[in-house]
Amino acid sequence: MTDRQDKHHDCRHLLGALSDYVDGEASPALCAEIETHMAGCDDCRVVVDTLHKTIDLYRTLPQPELPTGLRERLYASLDLQAYLDQAG
Repeated sequence: MTDRQDKHHDCRHLLGALSDYVDGEASPALCAEIETHMAGCDDCRVVVDTLHKTIDLYRTLPQPELPTGLRERLYASLDLQAYLDQAG
């Protein structure tokens, strides 16, 4: 395997753990592994930074108003009838 292939293998390996890392639920050892990898991998650092920014925007921006009936159509298409029943 070339150095480039090794690097991408590490990227793919760490992608599965990004959600736990960003949520603060990853083990300290895994956090250290991800941070060490990101120190040498601009691509992964950009992915993590973008993910952090996206989450921050989602949490801070106001929720848009959905047009009448859209929520019901969306939930029905996603087969989420139980959530519709709870939202009543």
